Amino acid sequence: MIPERIRRLKPYKTETSRAKVRLSSNELPYPVPEHLRKRIAEEIARVPFERYPDPTASELKEVLGEFFGVREENIVLGNGSDELIYYLSAVVGDVGGIYTPVPTFPMYEISADVMGRKKVTVPLTADFDIDLESSLGLADMYSLAYFAFPNNPTGNLFSRDRIRKIRERGVFVVLDEAYYHYSGETFLEDALRREDTAVLRTLSKIGMAGLRVGVLIAKEEVAREINKVRLPFNITYPSQVIAKVMLTEGREFIEESVEKVVTERERVFRELATIEGVEPFPSRANFILFRTPYPADAVHSRMLSYGVLVRDVSYMPRLERCLRVSVGRPEENDAFLEALYRSVRDLGQRFAG
Repeated sequence: MIPERIRRLKPYKTETSRAKVRLSSNELPYPVPEHLRKRIAEEIARVPFERYPDPTASELKEVLGEFFGVREENIVLGNGSDELIYYLSAVVGDVGGIYTPVPTFPMYEISADVMGRKKVTVPLTADFDIDLESSLGLADMYSLAYFAFPNNPTGNLFSRDRIRKIRERGVFVVLDEAYYHYSGETFLEDALRREDTAVLRTLSKIGMAGLRVGVLIAKEEVAREINKVRLPFNITYPSQVIAKVMLTEGREFIEESVEKVVTERERVFRELATIEGVEPFPSRANFILFRTPYPADAVHSRMLSYGVLVRDVSYMPRLERCLRVSVGRPEENDAFLEALYRSVRDLGQRFAG
């Protein structure tokens, strides 16, 4: 009795290939310092594993409120942003479809499929911005719109004015700011004062991917309604405890690590531009999209043979021959650049022959 829409569903692709250097998942590359690991171990030792966690995660929400500069009442927590995307797709704008500019984070479309809602997808322009004319022309077909800001996998920031023009058509807009710490750009003020805007943040990109803590920020009245559908005990006891330590005692580590990634991002971008035939695209996130002169799957496979894993995104609209690399530690980035150079050289010889 499985509905046909579920049978047709294509699950989210994750990269599981083994490699010495893994730069495919946009994680923070720097390990947690030993003194923080010790403090986390001390706190974990006090966790009563036989008990359910605080269902409201009130202490964590207090810390998150201070970290993001909002009140606890503005926050809804999810087991990763993925869970929050499901909630939004289930409760916001039950009449009308779900809009996404493509290519973008696939979970927006997957959530629409799961909820049985119509998908309205509009390809980005050649410079990876929102096609406003086409989007407005279809505005009667959707009531909820997702915008990754910066966008994944292209790395750029969409035009604020275009997002606002779509919102003016009576559309609830969600700004997925998973990479906010690397861009510094936000719609937070809109989310706190408007009933048609929400912001998503995550701890996954700043050193806590294993905790699965997503954060929705919205006006109190909006957050309260969305919180009604939140699954009970969705943030585990260890996740609550570890996140509190990291966001307080580990804040300096997070800020310094983010700064290092931004510096490395600019260096890697410059180096990519020197490899013949490779076209990198400017990024405001912790990854870089680049196009090669050869099929992306061939480049991906060749790089893997050199021990480096990146993400093949060439199956997405407008991304023919494109791959995405997460910004790692300097030595990892050097290994990536060397592997890409050798892979392009190897493939050039193969195709020339």
